[in-house]
Amino acid sequence: MVNTNNLAATYLDSLARHRALFDVMDTYQQQATELLAACHQALQAGGKVVWFGNGGSAADAQHLAAEFVVRYKKERGPLASIALTTDTSILTAHSNDYHFDTVFERQVQALCKPEDLVIGLTTSGTSANINLALKAANEIGAYTVALTGRDGGEVKNIAKLPIIIANDETARIQEAHMFIGHWLCEALDLLVAE
Repeated sequence: MVNTNNLAATYLDSLARHRALFDVMDTYQQQATELLAACHQALQAGGKVVWFGNGGSAADAQHLAAEFVVRYKKERGPLASIALTTDTSILTAHSNDYHFDTVFERQVQALCKPEDLVIGLTTSGTSANINLALKAANEIGAYTVALTGRDGGEVKNIAKLPIIIANDETARIQEAHMFIGHWLCEALDLLVAE
């Protein structure tokens, strides 16, 4: 039988961690504004927004790319965006023939141009495949962003704009990334409608 007291305590503990995280979200306002400006500039220049991550961050990358291409709230034209986590043939062929560490790097080299905004999601900041892809994007001249967590890991020194959620809990970091991502979508809805 399930102990409902333990479930209630778990729920309250989770809620307290959420509140603590979202109480400090305003500290990311300047970085979020920089992200919005870079995103808008990329789209205005004919570039696209490229997303990638591993595991839950891969799902978040796909989710946000879909919000751009389809819509967020307002009826508007599609915004150029792609998640590098969706093509199973590329992901498996590259990982089989070469190495998983370079699976996103190879796609960045093939698909990105200087007008693009390239966003890597990594809760640890130490994912080799994210870091190598952002380095490749830097070499191309694209604007790079890392949505990361903990202390930022290695990626904070690679991305032009590292947004570090100073938390050690993967779920809370991912929730903050999605909060920023949804805010970006809503802000873009307003910008492209002008």
